[in-house]
Amino acid sequence: MTHIDYKRRQFLQYAALGTLATTLPGFALAESRGLNQTPNNLFKADVEIALTAQTADIPILPGAHTHVFKYHGKLLKGPQTALKELPGYLGPILNFEQGQKVRIYFYNQLPEPCVTHWHGMHVPQVMDGHPMYAIYRGEQYVYEFEVKNPTGTNWYHSHTHELTATQVYQGLAGLITISDEAERKLDLPSGEFDIPLVIQDRSFTNGNQLRYILNRHQRMRGFLGDTILVNGQEISAIPVKTRAYRMRILNGSNSRIYKLGWEDGTPMIAIGTDGGLLEKPETLPYIMLAPAERVELWVDFSGRKPGSDLMLQNLAYQGSASHRGGGMGGGMHQDMGRMDMMDGASAQNEVISIAKFHIIEQISDSPKLPVELVPMRRLTTQDISNPDKTVPIAIGMRHMAFQLNGKTFDMQGHTELEKIPVNSVQKIKIYHDNRGMGGGMRGGRGGMGMMMAMPHPIHLHGQQFQILSRTQINQGNVYDTIKDGFINSGWKDTALVMPGEEIEIIKPFKDFTGLFLYHCHNLEHEDMGMMRNFFVS
Repeated sequence: MTHIDYKRRQFLQYAALGTLATTLPGFALAESRGLNQTPNNLFKADVEIALTAQTADIPILPGAHTHVFKYHGKLLKGPQTALKELPGYLGPILNFEQGQKVRIYFYNQLPEPCVTHWHGMHVPQVMDGHPMYAIYRGEQYVYEFEVKNPTGTNWYHSHTHELTATQVYQGLAGLITISDEAERKLDLPSGEFDIPLVIQDRSFTNGNQLRYILNRHQRMRGFLGDTILVNGQEISAIPVKTRAYRMRILNGSNSRIYKLGWEDGTPMIAIGTDGGLLEKPETLPYIMLAPAERVELWVDFSGRKPGSDLMLQNLAYQGSASHRGGGMGGGMHQDMGRMDMMDGASAQNEVISIAKFHIIEQISDSPKLPVELVPMRRLTTQDISNPDKTVPIAIGMRHMAFQLNGKTFDMQGHTELEKIPVNSVQKIKIYHDNRGMGGGMRGGRGGMGMMMAMPHPIHLHGQQFQILSRTQINQGNVYDTIKDGFINSGWKDTALVMPGEEIEIIKPFKDFTGLFLYHCHNLEHEDMGMMRNFFVS
């Protein structure tokens, strides 16, 4: 791994903060180097939580405990339901209500810098977890924000520059759920019938310690582990009853893209995406879920026999040109969630078992799937503030470095193209810029071109967006294996852009000014600099 001079970075960060104080509207520089170290007495919090990033030894696999990074949470104020611990290495689930004012005291007890991003939440710049605000061991950062999001499933995770991949991999992540009045009127499955599923792939040593070793090929592709964990642990089976469940699924992996489907071919019923519930349920044969994406499913076990099982799988697909021509790791082990390896990981075109649901009890009482969920105003080109302008996000590579709009990450940097007026609605086009990638790119052949023709999950901080269109320039058998798994009708904060694909989105930039990131959520790509700022002013 690259050596990082933390003290030099810290000096540069705070020097830059002094500049930002004079250039960013509404940016208030703390009198000392400790920005947001103390709470704002004028902010009357409904919920207060102490959240500490620390090391821990957690039982994950049979045998020795695993040394991890872990968020430890403690509820200081608010309803007891606001914080729910999970048994694995993940942080507690934070359960918020729309309109609540939340204060989180974040403490760093790690031996390296850390900052926490509230992924999917609509919050001010200084509360968003930009890497410029990373704090050191023994320091505190106070996050204060009002929950503006509607009902849905978001998450929080480390966002430390050049350390995001390793810190999330070691455990720094957790779910956020949001409830509102519209959701309560639907009477969706709740309590024990509301199941979170955080899916992550990890690799372990013989002594049960996390293994994270990257060669050049793995850095360019992203880390793929050989063991599937659910909710931060290896689970043999999840007990369920013969009734309907709400399942909140997060792809918390560093780079693995899942093609989720049921083993017996049962269609999947989606009721929500990244940004909340859909207008109405959608039925799909499978669902593509890239790193950071969420989907909420309605799963009805009615009619199944007690003692039977239903397996959630990652189905085979060929969506990445770098994986064409066959698999990389042979077959599956008999144990659920374990994959054979050749270069340290399974390819993404193998069937992988994720979670087994075991029916334990027959009951007759079950809610019915609503015909309508929540009203959603579809944004159109008529809502765009400047119809003649399309903001580009060009995915490219030069000098063996992934880039966005021809540049890599600059902590406070932005270009004219990245300046966005506050309280505007923008059309954004995300596409692959093939210039400089080598002659093999167009034909899908050749080492450099083949490697770079790969999917990228692009995440935009700030408000959620809607997808206007998907256009696949190079239609063919590869795209056919994944094209029916996209949900394009809901609010999103992450969009999976396949090789040869162009996506147009429409995104509001309301309420808050400052620097808001956009980046690839393949975390190895992010740490290599595939990240940029929008400057909203």
